[in-house]
Amino acid sequence: MKIFNEKTAKQTAYELLKIKAVKLSPSDLFTWTSGIRSPIYCDNRKILSFPETRNYIKKQFADLIKINYPDADVIAGVATGAIAIGALTADILGKPFVYVRSNTKKHGLSNRIEGVLRKDDKVVVIEDLVSTGMSSIEAVNAIKQKGNKVLGMCAVFTYKLPIAVKNFKNIDCELVTLSDFDILSEFAFEYKYITKEELEILRKWKFSNFTKN
Repeated sequence: MKIFNEKTAKQTAYELLKIKAVKLSPSDLFTWTSGIRSPIYCDNRKILSFPETRNYIKKQFADLIKINYPDADVIAGVATGAIAIGALTADILGKPFVYVRSNTKKHGLSNRIEGVLRKDDKVVVIEDLVSTGMSSIEAVNAIKQKGNKVLGMCAVFTYKLPIAVKNFKNIDCELVTLSDFDILSEFAFEYKYITKEELEILRKWKFSNFTKN
């Protein structure tokens, strides 16, 4: 698990905070779908509503893929949050696009992967957000089960939880993100989105809750 580069990581943090895709609330915790109580909440679907941020993110993804995965044949987005940004990135690169459903469709052709994925296509998977990594890994495995090679996964942001690091190592899949929890929280403190005390709360939350996973 690594970031694309430090400059992009800081600018992405700024973009996400600017459009309030990431919200920090150390004193009034959010509840994730998993039930986890957290002082940070990330909703990267908001990126699509802000053209300047949207254009920045898709260009960074395109540059990341050109540099790290020049042999990619197909771009895949994970449903539903990464479908649009994945398709926009594929358009910049001039490459085919598919998306991976969270579950196999219950009617019609019963597809898990929508679009045309040929036998020997090498794939880069795009995610909007990685928390524990479980749904992201399910998407990677769905592509592998089709017999295709997954070169790696790119995500806008990760909470960088130890359990996610472990999960990606277990399936031998590289995760490269535009920004992450550590960089965003430091950036938020530097530019006075949060206080020093709130920064410490964020750090303690992450390490006290997830270092044993």
